[in-house]
Amino acid sequence: MSERSFDSVEGRPLEEAGLAERAKDGDVGAYEELVRAHQQIAMRTAWLVTRDSAEAEDAVQEAFVKAYRAMSRFREGAAFRPWLLAIVTNEARNRRRASARADRLTLRVAGARPSGDAAPSPEVAALEREERELLVRALQAMREEDRLVVGYRYLLGLSELETAEALGIPKGTVKSRLSRSLTRLRESLTAAGAAPAVAEGAADD
Repeated sequence: MSERSFDSVEGRPLEEAGLAERAKDGDVGAYEELVRAHQQIAMRTAWLVTRDSAEAEDAVQEAFVKAYRAMSRFREGAAFRPWLLAIVTNEARNRRRASARADRLTLRVAGARPSGDAAPSPEVAALEREERELLVRALQAMREEDRLVVGYRYLLGLSELETAEALGIPKGTVKSRLSRSLTRLRESLTAAGAAPAVAEGAADD
């Protein structure tokens, strides 16, 4: 099953909500379906935080275990994906702090595609052109809070609300932080000699 196989009304995945409720009631099979549906985006999320493939994989595995144990606290009617990604983010941060390793952000993360509710972005378009590696290096060099808000919104294709929930910040903070982060990204690309269209596009939201 893929994330996009879920039906939705007003952006809320109906099948996902049913699976989450069943998992909350102890249905292991339902939780396994949720794991399969969110495995890839969980990996990309952890990668954005750790920038290390092994650490990201370990973080995701542990996060899925912790999420299952915490299902009793999952709020009925809430969206499962941002709730899960908040757990993934916290676990990845813990592992990054505990590890001395810091590999560069890989192109596998950069190859992520936005989900249906995310607006088309200049970042994703740039990644599909010859400036891909330059943009990835610029993202890698950003502060964590900048890299995550840009990465979650555009590379992972989360909506502003999902980004806010996954990062544990108000939706308004996502807007303001994203604006500042995209400006910094544009300046970094310009300084690195990116094509003007790419550097200018990185500042458009």
